[in-house]
Amino acid sequence: MKLSARLSALAGASALVVGALAGAAPASAAPTGATAAPDIPLANVKQHLADLQSIATANGGNRAHGRTGYKASIDFVKAKLDAAGYTTTLQTFTSSGATGYNLIADWPGGDPNQVLMAGSHLDSVTSGAGINDNGSGSAAVLETALAVSRAGYQPSKHLRFAWWGAEELGLIGSKYYVNNLASTERAKVKGYLNFDMIGSPNPGYFVYDDDPTIEQTFKTYYAGLGVPTEIETEGDGRSDHAPFKNAGIPVGGLFSGADYVKTSAQAQKWGGTAGQSFDRCYHSSCDTTANINDTALDRNSDAVAYAIWALSGTTTTPPAGTVFENTADVSVPDNGAAVTSSVTVSGVTGNAPSNLAVGVDIIHTWRGDLVVDLIAPDGSVYNLHNRTGSSADNIQQTYTVNASSEVANGVWKLRVQDKASGDTGYINSFKLTFP
Repeated sequence: MKLSARLSALAGASALVVGALAGAAPASAAPTGATAAPDIPLANVKQHLADLQSIATANGGNRAHGRTGYKASIDFVKAKLDAAGYTTTLQTFTSSGATGYNLIADWPGGDPNQVLMAGSHLDSVTSGAGINDNGSGSAAVLETALAVSRAGYQPSKHLRFAWWGAEELGLIGSKYYVNNLASTERAKVKGYLNFDMIGSPNPGYFVYDDDPTIEQTFKTYYAGLGVPTEIETEGDGRSDHAPFKNAGIPVGGLFSGADYVKTSAQAQKWGGTAGQSFDRCYHSSCDTTANINDTALDRNSDAVAYAIWALSGTTTTPPAGTVFENTADVSVPDNGAAVTSSVTVSGVTGNAPSNLAVGVDIIHTWRGDLVVDLIAPDGSVYNLHNRTGSSADNIQQTYTVNASSEVANGVWKLRVQDKASGDTGYINSFKLTFP
């Protein structure tokens, strides 16, 4: 987290409470229709932090831009990724008269025109080893990348991981990367996830308020743990997602807090100590391996993997011609409550298509009385028919719905309500066809 983050106002953060605070970090379920993300071993992440601490100790106590400790840190991460089968690229730039380095690691496979990136800054300030800021994010991203390799994961999107240099001097490395991407290459990056300080010793659970899909992915993960979250509000210039956002790339990320003070309300939600900074060792010599909260690091590391798995596999096209149908009759009460007919979609990878065919067969003596909606598994509503057709009988039609934002698997419902008196009918059948 760069130094200018101190100047941003934390006031006005809105709490988004999604459940009671959990004492441990159970593995969160995969989003419906997605391959389950693996649990990220806390011990592995902590070993990476111990290695970064050793590098700092052997190189003047820090891993700052232009210092030997930073180059040793880059070499350490690169060696791990090379051994795991990644294609790595060391990008160089110059800042403050010294050579800086970005490390880019591409996992083979996936659609090269649909790139999902995750990154963190690897440099520390000169005053310390930078184990929470930002060894924590760097180690979690590294271990997630290694988990991809161990699983032999082959998502539909192309995965790219990055470790940035000179963030503490003003996002220098990430700006250099984005500014030097050709416009055609920028257009291929469909999302960037940033992880900067995710193991703070007096932690909060903050989610970036940027791209809605990415934001909701993290909220869904934490809802599965029963952990409340708050929107991260320090300002768009706070970390390495800013250059991506400025270039029009969807961004999101996690943060566990820096030198701002935890409020009583936050301590009640998350535990820890009210009236004390989230990280008392922010940008200080005491930011060592002793400056880490294991629960926060464990939860956030698992959240990194959860998001990578959830967001990288959503472009798979469902099997052609697959039909899910319910032919059971459902009576529609005259001028009464809504009724539903349901189909359960299963075995389909990724999201529903942009041209989902919704077959509706309703027998009714006055279709102008009827409101008909398609309800997605997450509760999203797609109106199909809203009291049109006057005195004509029945609704026997196939509607085309752009459901590409919806996970395919799960329970889909056809909801029908008769809004006027004098006529009756029933749902004869309801089906979904994946083209």
